[in-house]
Amino acid sequence: MSEKEEIIKEIYKLKKEKNAIILVHNYQILEVQKIADFIGDSLQLAREASKVQADIILFCGVRFMAETAKLLNPDAKVLLSAKEAGCPMADMINRNQLIEFKAKYPNSVVVCYVNSSVEVKAESDICCTSSNAIKIVNSIPADKTVLFVPDQNLGSYAAKKTKRNVVVWKGYCYTHHLKISIEDVKKIRQKYPDYSLLVHPECSPEVVAKADFVASTKGMVDFAKEHNNMIIGTELGLYEQLKDKYPNKNIVSLSAKAICNDMKKTTLKTILATLEKEYNEIIIEKEIAIKAVRSINNMLRLS
Repeated sequence: MSEKEEIIKEIYKLKKEKNAIILVHNYQILEVQKIADFIGDSLQLAREASKVQADIILFCGVRFMAETAKLLNPDAKVLLSAKEAGCPMADMINRNQLIEFKAKYPNSVVVCYVNSSVEVKAESDICCTSSNAIKIVNSIPADKTVLFVPDQNLGSYAAKKTKRNVVVWKGYCYTHHLKISIEDVKKIRQKYPDYSLLVHPECSPEVVAKADFVASTKGMVDFAKEHNNMIIGTELGLYEQLKDKYPNKNIVSLSAKAICNDMKKTTLKTILATLEKEYNEIIIEKEIAIKAVRSINNMLRLS
């Protein structure tokens, strides 16, 4: 038995002994995806976290995702699969900055992308994901200004689709905003002119404008079920998942540079160590949790 097989065997053993469940985001490395009890995008994982009946939720993703799982399932022990797995975009706004932002727009509603800290969620009115941002913005009364934090690209995309007055915070995902460019689009279109270009709305507006299909990772997974000849414009973890799932389909990545370093901090070894020692437990102050979960529940109710 190889070392990898030994590790996987031990993970399954500990999972059974400890009544643990493993939730995995689509951007994780393929071997981590393959040991998931449930795999999906942020909205799918939030829904799953709220339903899980387990003593331990081991979350293979980044910190804000594990925090969301804890908010929705406070009685479970929630563990993050890699201690340092954060989100640079989530770090682009903090609680005090959001309070100052809101003060400038008194007749406003704050829509907070789930890629944010629990403290920022606590100061927001409603959360959204890339799956439901348009629906969430459309749900807000037309006389209200929408403050969208922290992702300028998703916020701008939602504004364009809803024709609402949306003021965006100038945050961004470095993987989608900086590692996927319009030059990548031009090159791939020349090489694969008949392929459908799928991009994530966290990409820059000029990239999004050239896409055939704009969607969350779940939207891309659903698209891939029914189509062939695709260019995947998001983090490489999803491209690898689709290539593995559909070996006979023509699927290429828009950018080989589209790697989230924080997502890649999780490995089979970190998962095993986290389960063994019950490291990296997510603890949230009660007052913050009460406010933050309200914004997530508002989202789930509309979704």
